[in-house]
Amino acid sequence: MFREPEDSECGGVVTGIRKRSAAMSGLMFEPVKLGELALKNKFVLASLTRGRSGETRVPNDANVEYYRQRAGFGLVMSEATAISPMGEGWYDSPSLYKPEQVAGWKRVCEAVHGEGGLMLAQLWHIGRAGHSSFLPDGQPMVSASAIKIEGDGVYTADTTKQPHETPRALEIGEVEATVRDYKQAALNAKEAGFDGVEVHSANGYLIDQFLQSTSNVRTDAYGGSVENRYRFLKEIFEAVFEVFEPSRVGVKLSPNGVYNGMGSADNIETFEYVMTEIEKLGLAYVQVMDGLAFGFHEKCPPMTLPDIKKLLKTTPIVANCGYTPESADAAVIAGDAQAVAFGRPTLTNPDYVDRLKNGYPIAETLPNDQWFGRAEHRLAPEKGYIDFPAKYDPAVTA
Repeated sequence: MFREPEDSECGGVVTGIRKRSAAMSGLMFEPVKLGELALKNKFVLASLTRGRSGETRVPNDANVEYYRQRAGFGLVMSEATAISPMGEGWYDSPSLYKPEQVAGWKRVCEAVHGEGGLMLAQLWHIGRAGHSSFLPDGQPMVSASAIKIEGDGVYTADTTKQPHETPRALEIGEVEATVRDYKQAALNAKEAGFDGVEVHSANGYLIDQFLQSTSNVRTDAYGGSVENRYRFLKEIFEAVFEVFEPSRVGVKLSPNGVYNGMGSADNIETFEYVMTEIEKLGLAYVQVMDGLAFGFHEKCPPMTLPDIKKLLKTTPIVANCGYTPESADAAVIAGDAQAVAFGRPTLTNPDYVDRLKNGYPIAETLPNDQWFGRAEHRLAPEKGYIDFPAKYDPAVTA
């Protein structure tokens, strides 16, 4: 099963074995506070959808070990985690709406906490970016509007690639019910022991579909003006804040991204408004896919970290997409970001932070076709997942 990276896997692309540049200042290894989250270093484990939770979507032993191995990051982000059955759309990704799923995540959180780590749940509704084969009774996908993604297709529940489908526009009552689903997912995250949650509003998934005019042509209270397009996310924040303090809630945005058919000519206006509103909330952080390694829509100029910093004067920024250790260090030194997320290099280097800190070699990352789970991984979820050295041994070649 081949698929483009779901999330922030583009962070820190590694093409071979390398050592940390002496140009790094060491600032990335120092603690930082994001809201109420006290990170031991400024490295964030990006949300990496790996498809290793089986058809039950319950976090299993392999998932527990995977996250435990990466607890050396200042903040460990869960992979994108569906908030409801209608939010599904990825092969064997974990979810957070059934008691057994909550119990599975509790084991993961306990493992990360046992290693001295912090962990957030990334709350996710895939919207139009999935396929009806993943949904209950094969129902149509839902979105802000009945606009399908233009592209070469999407992988389905049987791992074959099929054309994108036209989603059904959510009715007002369904929008309100989805907001309640986010609140329930936050409650479930709290029960599981997560230190907070991140509201996934990036990469062309449901919330992003509401935010951007390219995918939202509604004429009701959730469409039209940028204020109306932001309303869905605003209501989700309000619901989640009933569970977690804002200082334990993050959000992820992708103003520059083209993934899942996104990108609008008015994105600068849209995201300037969204970030100005978010600045009022006292969030733990805003994670921004500012890098262009994930694809750029080219419909308006890209928003850079300095642009974003002018809007988020007091809210911490987590930078993401295409960062190397050196460019991450530079962003933090400049004050443009308070932390930086890394993805691809962590697939084969669970102890990535420790390797960088000590100047140990960085193992080559996995090729694209090995990032995501396939049918074979239901029998052997550890393959290409937790079978890399958890700790670098200087006596053994990395």
